[in-house]
Order: sequence, then structure tokens, then C-alpha cells
Amino acid sequence: MRLFGGVAPTTRNEIVREGVAALSLASMNVPQLLGYTRIAGTPLVTGLYTAVFPVLAFAIFGSSRHLVVAADSATAAVLSGSLSHMAQPESAKYMALVGMVALWTAAMLLVARIFRLGFLADFLSRTVLIGFLTGVGVQVAIAMLGGMTGVAIQSTRTLGQLWEILRSLPRVDIPTLLISAFVTASILLGRSRPRVPVALFVVAGMIAASAAFGFASRGIAVIGAVPGGLPALTLPHLSWRESLALLPVAASCFVIIISQSAATSRAFATRDRERVDEDADILGLAAANAAAALSGTFVVNGSPTQTAMASRAGARSQLAQIAFAGVVVAVLLTLTGALQYLPHSVLSSVVFTIAVGMIDLKALRSIRRESPGEFRLALFTAGAVIGIGVEQGILFAIGMSLLRHVRHSYRPHTAIVVWDEQGRANPAPATPGSESEPGLIVYRFGADLFYANEARFVDEVRALVERAREPVRWVVVDASAITNIDYSAAGAVRDLIADLAQRGVGLVFGRAAPGFRSDLARHRVVDALGEGRVFGSLHEALSRARGEPASQPPARLTV
Repeated sequence: MRLFGGVAPTTRNEIVREGVAALSLASMNVPQLLGYTRIAGTPLVTGLYTAVFPVLAFAIFGSSRHLVVAADSATAAVLSGSLSHMAQPESAKYMALVGMVALWTAAMLLVARIFRLGFLADFLSRTVLIGFLTGVGVQVAIAMLGGMTGVAIQSTRTLGQLWEILRSLPRVDIPTLLISAFVTASILLGRSRPRVPVALFVVAGMIAASAAFGFASRGIAVIGAVPGGLPALTLPHLSWRESLALLPVAASCFVIIISQSAATSRAFATRDRERVDEDADILGLAAANAAAALSGTFVVNGSPTQTAMASRAGARSQLAQIAFAGVVVAVLLTLTGALQYLPHSVLSSVVFTIAVGMIDLKALRSIRRESPGEFRLALFTAGAVIGIGVEQGILFAIGMSLLRHVRHSYRPHTAIVVWDEQGRANPAPATPGSESEPGLIVYRFGADLFYANEARFVDEVRALVERAREPVRWVVVDASAITNIDYSAAGAVRDLIADLAQRGVGLVFGRAAPGFRSDLARHRVVDALGEGRVFGSLHEALSRARGEPASQPPARLTV
């Protein structure tokens, strides 16, 4: 196990550069860390806690030089959506629940590291992840409207919250709304200059204005006193039954962390041509979440927005994140007193802009243009998050990803190979009545053969043979996309061989990979075919079907 893999090697010049990047990152990121607590339903100071011990833990055990591990909107939304029904947000009970979720998540990540389960990140497709984050963005944005308008919202469901806002429009507090509009517009317009810490300037300016003009005495709600100092290290105290009830919540966080962190670290490592050790990163994420649980804060994640922010600031290693943690410690020790003047509407507006940033319209337009079916899947996932909740939405997202994968295997692309006048081979639709040439069908099946698609394979081959214009003598299966065959499909193929033999039709496999050939032998398909019916190339298979010597090229050019 290599420690500080995301830090070393480092030169003196790089230390200076990383320190400057840390200051720039802190100026942009501290307001966001405060905002994430509104999503998670935790005290304001816990957002800063996520950038102390968790950041240091990942820097020690992780391998990615770029990944920023701290508070994240997606996992924060899972917490509030699942735990707000179990305890009052920001209460001691709620914080115990939050801490235990972080501890369970750390345990799951550790198990994933021990058993090398990093591949699980691949089971949440990019399409579904974009839809999920879009749904979370809409949900969080709607949840913030109450704080931005000065309207008290009772519902914990997104659609219920939206309905309450619409009913309460006549009771909107105008000063609060004006402050929210100013903050939101300033931050969104400031995104055109990503190196300028617009959010920090706006938040600092509103704190100063609130203290100078007494916003609290004028009916504008402020957050009140914020405890300072470093977090105390302690374990969350819950009964065993209460702890077990949190496993589904932790599992949802685990899936988001695995998929989102892996995608982020891969993207930035590819850009800089660096290698990523996903197993080491999983260990780093486990250590970071254990540190979060022990330091009284909530689940942390590899944040794509904060990682991009750090990259724009000039960070090129975890040394910048270590320095960033030092800046946050300085804030905790000296500046928390000023936070008591921060208006609730300002914090809600900061979170609203974070939520808007989660809705990736550019990616959605790209998906719609390239794959309308996947676009509908992304919208369904977003709708599930908005309509039934974040935790259920992530389960829906996983299910849709797996269903999409199974559907591709269940209904793979199939074709027959035909030759044009110049002797060039081309795929054509496997339509009954089509032949590759008189008496010969070259059939291509685009997936592994297993119990769910065996009927499609068998039925399509039978239909091609039965409805061919000329009596078929040979069927050559182009097995280039078939890497294995299961027990059930092997039985169906043996039955097909026997059926074709009764019709005087022979079956031959070409382009069979060694693993697939072993499967055919083990499942007795080779015995059913007879000698010399499974070949490593299509050239040999066609030569066998046409009765040509295998040593010479077939009569027509093959693929």
C-alpha cells in the first residue's frame, strides 16, 4: 500500500504553486461548502468539517492527484431525502444518523477495496448518471425556493414543496426575494469568469451588509451563532436496530461515490495522461468517510465540480487539497463569528446556483441528438428522483442501467453477410427470404449466447432457412461477437443442429474465439456438429461450406 500517492513527487516550485492554488480554491469553495449543509440538513459548520479530516485522509490513502473529496450535492441530497423522516434536521439525533451513514459507507467502500469491486462503477451508465444528477438538481433547486422567498415549507416531497411555493406566492417576503435575486444573478453571471471568486465576494458583502444594517431586526432571517474551532472526534451513538435501518441509505451513497468518483478521477487523469489506481482511490474514499463519521460531519464524495474548480485554480496534486484543508482550519478558528450575520436567503441562493449547475443541458442535448432512446432513459431517471425521492431514484438508475445492458444483449444486432458485384462483403438485415448466396447463409449474431437471447438466435436462423428463395445447404455463423455460451443456450443450439440436419442443412461456426470454442466443446455442441465445423476464421468456415480446400482463398472475398 502506497501512502501519499496523489502528492509525490513534488518539487519546491510545485509546493508554491499548490499553495497559491489552495488559496484560490478556498475563496471559491468555502461558500459552496456552507451551502451543501442546507442540502444535507446539517449545521452550517459541518460543511467546513468535510474539508478538514476527510480531505487529509484521502490525500494520505488515495492515488488520484486531482480528485477533491469533500461535501457533495448528490450524496447530501440522499441524506436529507432519507433521514429527514427519521429525525429533525440539524438535531443531535439527526447528526448521529448522518455519522452512522458515513461509517457504514466507509465500511462498504473498504469491502469494495478488499474484494477489488471498483468495476461496480461501470454499472451506472453515464446517461443514467446525467439523468440522476439532473433530477437531484431540480429537487434541490425547488427545496431552496422557500428560503429564497421567505416562505416556510412543510412538505419533504419535491412536488409538495413546489405546490406550497405556488400557493404561498402572495405571502413572499419582498426584501428576502430581492436579496436572493441579486445573489443568484451575481453568481450565475460570474461563472463567465471562473477564476474570480464571485460567490465569496457576494457572501462576504452580504454578511457585512447584514451586520451593518441589522438585517435580523428588519425581518430578514439570518443563520445565527456558528460554533468555531476544530471538530471533536467521536463515534455516532445509535442502537443496533437504528444502525441497520441506515444500510439502504449508505448503499445509495456508496453507489454514487463509486460511480461519480471513478468517472471524475478517470476524466482528469486521462486529460493529463496519468494512471489512476481505482482500488487505492476506493481505500482513500473509505478513509475519508470514516474521518467524516468520526469528526461529526456527513458523507463525502469525489466532487466533479470542486475537482474542476481546483484544476482551474492551478492545482495539480493532493498537496493543494492539504493546503486547502489548512485554510479551512484557519477559517474555523478565526472567522466563524462573522457567519452569524449571514442571511438564510443568501445561503439558499448559493445552493440554488449549485443545483442549477447540476443540470447539464449540454450533455442532455448531446444524448438526445445521438441516442433518443438513452435520452428518454435519462429523463425517466430524473423524473424518478423528482417524483419518488433521491434514494429510490438511485435504485431506479441502477436498475435502468442494468436493464439497458440486458436489453442490448437480449436484442443484439444481427445480420447476414452478402457480397456485391466487386466481391466485397457487406452486412445486410437478417430478413427471412434473404441469402448470402444461393444455398448459403452467413449469419452474424452480435452478443454472447445465453438463456435470454437463445430463442432469438434459434428462431432467426430457422426463419432464414425456411423462407430462403433457394434451398439452403449451409448456415455459417459468424461468431466474432460471441465470447461464451451458457448451458441453456447450448441446449437450444444442439436442438437447432438436429433440426437443421433433418432438413439437410449443415451448421458451421467461423471466427470462434478460443474461449468460445472451449464452451462449445464443454457443452457438447462440438459433438452435435461433428468434426471440422468450428473454425477460428470465417475464411476456413466458408471454405468448408463451399467444399473448397481450406488452404486456398474462397471463391469470393470474405470479411
